[in-house]
Amino acid sequence: MQTFQMRSSTLAGQRTVAARPVSGPRVSDVVVRASKSQSGRWRGMDADQDMSDDQQDITRGRQMVDSLFQGGFGAGGTHNAIMSSADYVSQGRRSFDNMEDGFYIAPAFLDKITIHVAKNFMDLPKIKVPLILGIWGGKGQGKTFQCALAYKKLGISPIVMSAGELESGNAGEPAKLIRQRYREASDIIKKGRMCSLFINDLDAGAGRMGDATQYTVNNQMVNATLMNIADNPTNVQLPGVYKNEEIPRVPIVCTGNDFSTLYAPLIRDGRMEKYYWNPTREDRIGVCMGIFKEDQVTRQDVERLVDTFPGQSIDFFGALRARVYDDKVRDFVSGLGVENLGKRLINSREGKVQFEKPRMTLDVLMKYGRALVQEQENVKRVQLAEEYLSGAALAGEAGSSLPENEGARGGAAAPRRRLL
Repeated sequence: MQTFQMRSSTLAGQRTVAARPVSGPRVSDVVVRASKSQSGRWRGMDADQDMSDDQQDITRGRQMVDSLFQGGFGAGGTHNAIMSSADYVSQGRRSFDNMEDGFYIAPAFLDKITIHVAKNFMDLPKIKVPLILGIWGGKGQGKTFQCALAYKKLGISPIVMSAGELESGNAGEPAKLIRQRYREASDIIKKGRMCSLFINDLDAGAGRMGDATQYTVNNQMVNATLMNIADNPTNVQLPGVYKNEEIPRVPIVCTGNDFSTLYAPLIRDGRMEKYYWNPTREDRIGVCMGIFKEDQVTRQDVERLVDTFPGQSIDFFGALRARVYDDKVRDFVSGLGVENLGKRLINSREGKVQFEKPRMTLDVLMKYGRALVQEQENVKRVQLAEEYLSGAALAGEAGSSLPENEGARGGAAAPRRRLL
């Protein structure tokens, strides 16, 4: 009783103090800023962290919610992926990771591509950088292969298009495809990796090869689309979409043999930077050293080979190396038998055919090189199309069916036969 009275008196002696307002922001107004190292609850769903596939992940929710909210059953349900994983694999992206090292890259070629790509990713003040680099030159000079080596050196997996994709039975389809591939490369750049659009043989798909080539609507729209992309590289929309959305700039590299067949406003300075690729003697020797590097062919022999055939393209020496294997293949076929060739080469339990490499001496290479040159001369010399189209060239005493050196085309005329 005494304890209770003392506690009551103590409480009675205390004053009730009113709460005073505290200066400063309220607790509800305080914003807590997360540090860079701090990860939130939903950090794993951010674009730079989440590498999952929405169409595949949607199937994980099957039978985890009430059927009332699932929306359909069986194949028509909302928890069915409408696309397979193969649909997400790019049809145009090319990787050069499996390409072997040690091949020769021309310094001038690598310098031109490197500067073009670097300038397109830089923000240079008051400078209009051409979006397209056009590399043109003679046939078989290794333009595409040099581009592949340069892309691998730069660590770029480009989006590749070929001349066959620049024409279609549907009007406007190739132009739409160019925009799709360009935006696909732009999405890769947006994710933090360099990319480029690479078009092979542009003149073969969009150029006019004389009066005999028909100029279609698709040719016209391909030229116009490339011109529009070169003028507005950060605003490339699909046909029918008019949303003003800025996308990353994508450098374009094209190859061809003769860019004079293209539409002149497309190849003008400011839209396309042109580079004529004509390999020098040192470039040809360097490329041939890469071709024959596994055959122990010395540099002296390679120089002699290149100087012997100065007018040939670089792919001539690749065909020459493949021609040397003819004797080995011929021996293999004769030993196996022609009738057993299919069983040995297709789905054989013995595995792949292996035989020792032939010796590639300078004499052997010279021999097969002259044989290849002779076949080229035959193509230029025996032009049967002119003979067939100029008139009725029938088989006979002076016709084209006579063997070589046995008629009017070769040496002396064939003896006349008297009809009984």
